[in-house]
Amino acid sequence: MGRMEVACVGELLIDFFCTDIDVDLVAGSNFQKQAGGAPANVAAAVTRLGGKALFAGKVGADPFGDFLVQVLDREQVDTSMILRDSENMTTMAFVSLTGDGERDFVFSSGADGNVTMDELDEGRILESGIIHFGSATALLDTPMRETYFSLMEKAKDKGNLISFDPNYRADLWKGKESEFIKLVEKAISFADFVKVSEEELAFISQRESLEEGTTILHELGAKTIAVTLGSRGTLLSICPNRAPSSSHGACHLSKNLLVPSMSIKAVDSTGAGDAFVGGVLYQLSNRPTPKEALTDIEGMKEIIGFANKVGAITCTKIGAISALPSIEEIEKY
Repeated sequence: MGRMEVACVGELLIDFFCTDIDVDLVAGSNFQKQAGGAPANVAAAVTRLGGKALFAGKVGADPFGDFLVQVLDREQVDTSMILRDSENMTTMAFVSLTGDGERDFVFSSGADGNVTMDELDEGRILESGIIHFGSATALLDTPMRETYFSLMEKAKDKGNLISFDPNYRADLWKGKESEFIKLVEKAISFADFVKVSEEELAFISQRESLEEGTTILHELGAKTIAVTLGSRGTLLSICPNRAPSSSHGACHLSKNLLVPSMSIKAVDSTGAGDAFVGGVLYQLSNRPTPKEALTDIEGMKEIIGFANKVGAITCTKIGAISALPSIEEIEKY
């Protein structure tokens, strides 16, 4: 059996990073264009490691859209499912960092939210054994939201392994936090593998305790959860008694394990979480039965350890896609 393909669905956008030091967007003058979008980063992470990945989403029929397709083509991601929008520009985000570490952020919504189910070749996407949903923007009030949940439902019915990362961005959900939590709970109900940061877990579960938080996510339907804890590593939580087809309910005898991270000198953490997810999905794509692999505690310990390395090495370089490591780099560590 060959390596399984990973399909990543969601946003592909332009990040304009202000290169001026310690200024907000009012004072900023110099901006660097970079390819962005969490699910696109995950797809590139998978192919950089030697795996197979497909990206499905929409960009504008403009030079920025051309640039983004070229970036993913260079990374050998299958871009045949990228739609082009002649009416809406490619989505853009403008970001600057002030001296106190705060972000000044402006989001310009565009083509990525205008994906309808009838535009997608759902059969082609569902051919991928693993489907990752990790878009920060897909849950906003756009046509993409309905498309996202419809595709999740179809993937669940077909038996694909579903991966989900809520990718919470406070800037996008000001005043709508409770709506975001409800939408994320719905997405988790479809998911086999869920990746959250420590902060996201506390926010979504409304619990400070990691154990209580993961218990709530298991009850929503998640089979395997990875909680990234920065330099402390990753908490792996597995619900071994949940069958692939089962839905909500208590998870008896869930297994929790802290997988340490490697010590590195961090330069830029942009894209590290996406790199981590890419590392997990790459490893699962190499397993004969990825869904069964998700509940094997020893096997998942190895997979999370590998993904921790992928995320950590990404932090040693500037950028997101440009900083992703190859399998050779991982093996050097």
